[in-house]
Amino acid sequence: MTYQDRKPPTLTGQRAEVMQIIREYGYRSVPLYSLTLTGEFSIPEAAARIHELREMGFNILSIIHPEILYRGRVRRGVAQYVLGTPAWPRPGFFADDEEAA
Repeated sequence: MTYQDRKPPTLTGQRAEVMQIIREYGYRSVPLYSLTLTGEFSIPEAAARIHELREMGFNILSIIHPEILYRGRVRRGVAQYVLGTPAWPRPGFFADDEEAA
């Protein structure tokens, strides 16, 4: 199987929901914070869902903001998530396969 023949994994449940939210926010150029996933979309353990998506090869980048104003309060150490290019596979995801060939 060549690199071009590979397809992204099928997403279900909260992983699918989180990926759709990341894409929608990216299209609108609106920052997507971890607090937004938890507070507005009821995604508990948002960081765990992001980690799982990265393990599946999705190119999700994190920007840690020292502080932001969210719902009228200062919040510290907040992650912002951005979908990188290419969205899948992230750079280096198939590196182990390529080295073995």
